[in-house]
Amino acid sequence: MKELIQGAYDLHVHSAPDVMPRKMDDLEMAQRIVASGMAGYALKSHYFCTAERAALSRKICPGCDSIGTITLNGSVGGINPMAVEMAARAGTKLLWFPTCDGAYEQAHTFTGDPNKKLPFWAGIVLAMKEEGINAPPISILDEDGQLTEATHKVLDIIAKYNMILTTGHISHEETFALVKAAAEEHNVKNIIITHVDFPTTYYTVEDQKKLADYGAYMEHCYTTYATKKVDYAITLEMIRAMGPEHVVVSTDLGQPTGLYPDEGMEAFATALYQDGFTAEQVRQMTVYNQRKLLGKD
Repeated sequence: MKELIQGAYDLHVHSAPDVMPRKMDDLEMAQRIVASGMAGYALKSHYFCTAERAALSRKICPGCDSIGTITLNGSVGGINPMAVEMAARAGTKLLWFPTCDGAYEQAHTFTGDPNKKLPFWAGIVLAMKEEGINAPPISILDEDGQLTEATHKVLDIIAKYNMILTTGHISHEETFALVKAAAEEHNVKNIIITHVDFPTTYYTVEDQKKLADYGAYMEHCYTTYATKKVDYAITLEMIRAMGPEHVVVSTDLGQPTGLYPDEGMEAFATALYQDGFTAEQVRQMTVYNQRKLLGKD
């Protein structure tokens, strides 16, 4: 049901060029956005700022609003105010706190069953360690459990440029401290809690409601349930409990074996409609909330 994604933004897309293999590059994705009737997408990289790529993509394919992002992993210096300031000046609109280099994410990934399937990025971490390149896992809290000075500086920059703060793969303790400080101390207006039903970042409905009290939106990604990381019934239950006004639908797609992101957005939107949400409620989660976060309305 393409009408459900007309004017939509997917704020979580992994496109090439990238360190990891991707299904499509930025320009192919931009062309697909236009063909699908969507409005735009955010170019996510775990390793690099994508603002320059987004700017070139907008020039070549002006019908797609390509959005630059930065993720605060080791390759940009972790919680690095200088990198964030430069990214913002280059036009970056969306910032993720640490994902694959986060201390919490790495502890979860590299402990437990030694035979479990590891994410692709884990292979990169292990290969780099073998070569003597060992970036320390990143936490946004100091030894006393308080946000680091660098984190506070990053929050100031986010507020100054009216960027979207996205939590990444940090722990619950980190998330609650971050979101509280962002909203109450730094006047950050736009906050997304990253894939709230994902195994390593799983938030109960009670947790989500507490975070929503700070004005945060809960992100649900197509790939989380499509790859069986969570039962779709749980995703649906969470969305119903929070209400469309607090939810953004994304895909987290770009993996070579997955759907194209526009296909994933349509599939997710269609599933929500078939499970009882009205067309306008679905569009709130695919179009209106994203436009508000991006300052389009």
